[in-house]
Amino acid sequence: MSSFYAAPHHDADEDPLIVTAAFDAAASARFQALRQAHYPAELNRVPAHLTLFHKLPGRLAGEVEDALAEEGWRLDPLPARAVGLRFTGRGVSVEIDAPALCAVRDRLARLWSGLLTPQDRQRFAPHVTIQNKVPPSKARRTHMGLSAIFEPFAFTLEGLQMWAYRGGPWEEAGLFPFGGGPAA
Repeated sequence: MSSFYAAPHHDADEDPLIVTAAFDAAASARFQALRQAHYPAELNRVPAHLTLFHKLPGRLAGEVEDALAEEGWRLDPLPARAVGLRFTGRGVSVEIDAPALCAVRDRLARLWSGLLTPQDRQRFAPHVTIQNKVPPSKARRTHMGLSAIFEPFAFTLEGLQMWAYRGGPWEEAGLFPFGGGPAA
């Protein structure tokens, strides 16, 4: 397991869990390059990601792992498509079309319905944030500039990732590849 930035010790049972989709290598590099180019450097503490759940209870890490592993074992890699850019007011995100991922997320949301925060109960709109927390004028310039050159592209989602939130940085807590079968 790797960590993005050192963090002070936290009680792992209290640290919330984040669940994201894992990109193929080319898409990961492409999204990461966009994020590094446009996200404020002092705030860019985590890699480019597509969040499915923002805050699950850390005390249930074992149950979350089991559910993610089961999804990974039974599915093949999923097709996805970056279809456009969205101006978010103080940032820009890449909109993702991934119906099969939405179905996975819906199944997990039903399983964890009693655990979801208001944010995670909202309608799921897959996206990758490439800029956030900038003045609206800067976000609008980024959106306009990137929209002029953006070309939709297909990529593959290769699995699910679980992260532990460590007061700012995220620590990788598990990778569950699609089609991977039970981990040894």
